[in-house]
Amino acid sequence: MSGKYLVTGGAGYVGSVVATHLLEAGHEVTVLDDLSTGFREAVPEGAEFVEGRVHDAVKWLDPSYDAVLHFAASSQVGESVAKPEKYWDNNVGGSMALLEAMRAAGVRKLVFSSTAATYGEPVSTPITETDPTAPTSPYGATKLAVDHMIGGECVAHGLAAVSLRYFNVAGAYGSYGERHDPESHLIPLVLQVALGTRESVSVYGDDYPTPDGTCVRDYIHVADLADAHLLALTAAAEGEHLICNLGNGSGFSVREVIETVRTVTGHPVPEVAAARRAGDPAVLVASAATARERLGWTPTRADLAGIVADAWAFARREETPR
Repeated sequence: MSGKYLVTGGAGYVGSVVATHLLEAGHEVTVLDDLSTGFREAVPEGAEFVEGRVHDAVKWLDPSYDAVLHFAASSQVGESVAKPEKYWDNNVGGSMALLEAMRAAGVRKLVFSSTAATYGEPVSTPITETDPTAPTSPYGATKLAVDHMIGGECVAHGLAAVSLRYFNVAGAYGSYGERHDPESHLIPLVLQVALGTRESVSVYGDDYPTPDGTCVRDYIHVADLADAHLLALTAAAEGEHLICNLGNGSGFSVREVIETVRTVTGHPVPEVAAARRAGDPAVLVASAATARERLGWTPTRADLAGIVADAWAFARREETPR
């Protein structure tokens, strides 16, 4: 059965892929994005596009919508430390305005793009949804605040909501991929070296208690992530705030990622040793047991080489003159 969905932040990396999946499933999609970090060309063909801030969602949200998928947020950890006020305004203020607009329009279903940054330093591995939340950056703190806000909305007003806490999203889906400025994610940074647009990749610490001494992270393909969002729309239950971690349940080290990029691209990738970064845990891996049980979700693109190959195809497409 087809539905009508508002996708906030749908001109960004994850939002554009989810919007594409919704359209492919036969749904009607409106993308709301202020294009501060997103790209107009990333809005998939067939979606209605509205340029604006999520703070003003009340202008466009009406009872014809079945649900909202909320991706509109500032998401750079370092920037959040330097400009916390921006993150509290965009992430918390914008989400509060969105919830008010949904209440006014009678739209009672929400899927929220949350983050593993809500957990901070992990107390155990793999991380489960019942582990303590102690974010170490304003970015993580604002996302956790929105999760609390949504929980209250579910109890008080019967909202059906699912928060999906991502770990490391990577890969691409056709012409939709990762374009951050500045870029801070490992796989696209290493691919920039392979492309020749960056001289080398920095390895921040090689003396961690891991098999090769470098940090281990859980990478999830963006298309697997999109599948989870569509399943969450079905799983959302009135008055319940369901929180699910999304990851593959196994990790890859920084050195494994670099070596995989060398293999996939056939290009040399010079690396430079650098000091550890403050607050970098040795291992961040998700338990996706709740997502499997409650959403019926199983990642099908967990192979690191496949994730890198899709990201590499997108990176080369972006470098090709149009």
